Amino acid sequence: MTSKSVSTRGRDKKRTIATIYDVARRARVSKTTVSRVVNGEANVREETRDAVHKAIQALQFRPNKAARSLASAAEARVGLVYCNPSVAYFNELLIGALDGSGRNGMQLVVDKCEIGNPEAAVAAVRHLVKGGLNGMVLTAPISESRKLISELLKAGVSVVSVATGGFRGEVTCVGIDDCKAAYEMTNYLLKLGHRRIGFIKGHPSHTSSTQRFKGFEQALHDTDYKIKEPMVAQGYFSYRSGLEAAEQLLSGRKVPTAIFASNDEMASAVMSVAHRKGLDVPRDISIVGFDDTIAGSVWPQLTTIRQPIYEIASTAIDIIADNIRNLKAGTRPKPSNRLVPHTLIERESTAPPPRER
Repeated sequence: MTSKSVSTRGRDKKRTIATIYDVARRARVSKTTVSRVVNGEANVREETRDAVHKAIQALQFRPNKAARSLASAAEARVGLVYCNPSVAYFNELLIGALDGSGRNGMQLVVDKCEIGNPEAAVAAVRHLVKGGLNGMVLTAPISESRKLISELLKAGVSVVSVATGGFRGEVTCVGIDDCKAAYEMTNYLLKLGHRRIGFIKGHPSHTSSTQRFKGFEQALHDTDYKIKEPMVAQGYFSYRSGLEAAEQLLSGRKVPTAIFASNDEMASAVMSVAHRKGLDVPRDISIVGFDDTIAGSVWPQLTTIRQPIYEIASTAIDIIADNIRNLKAGTRPKPSNRLVPHTLIERESTAPPPRER
């Protein structure tokens, strides 16, 4: 594609808008060098910087946001590995990462691995890095791997961990306060009158699972209500594991009046088992989830914690883009913990327990 900064054809002598390519041609440098000059980066020779400034002045070039990001974003490739058993969760994550990459002029490279196999996930990350990456979005459980994070940082890759359940200081983390969110949901069930509550844990290799269960236990510990011993089953964030956990919780003589599943897919599985056993939701049993991914596609619609997965992924890409710019300017980014607000969404799957009616 070619463009001209000034056209003198015809009587009108129409002026067209100068582009970064026009400036690069006039200064006889690459568009990357032009962007570095526009961004004020230090790694440009003075004579080259002067040539670019003269070209900018002569062409009356006005750099826009896209042009300013060319040197640091358009050339950048960011990796994302699919290793979460929840398809709905990953769809939200992927859309957020794609939109964030597009906004920053970056290329998103996605790879998949065997679900539930952390070693395969690490291998997939290393494969992407060998292909050339500037940044990497790490999801659980590989976002918990200090060894992998150290390896990526040594390779000069900008890393952001998402939904880790905790901040350890090596890299920036983006997510919600899982413990606080689970605490709020448990309190919500207690205020409805539930005293016999079941809980389905998430994947044991995810710190977020530990934090959600911690919030659940803390809420029960802090309440003044007389609570029955909670019934707990192990899940793995997948629909199938939710079916197995629900069978365990709903097969005894005394079943819970409410079940809190650590994600929506497992909560959906609980609904399926409850219906099959002739239990009405929410008249006989209340069911709540976590994430707000498929909550609107089940019946009755699910009460859940909304984890803004799209915003988390999009924010992670923004941070990586900023980190790359800072590194190219000679400034090392300082890791931080970015907490994104969560919301308890009340829908039709919850009600007071039967004895309260």
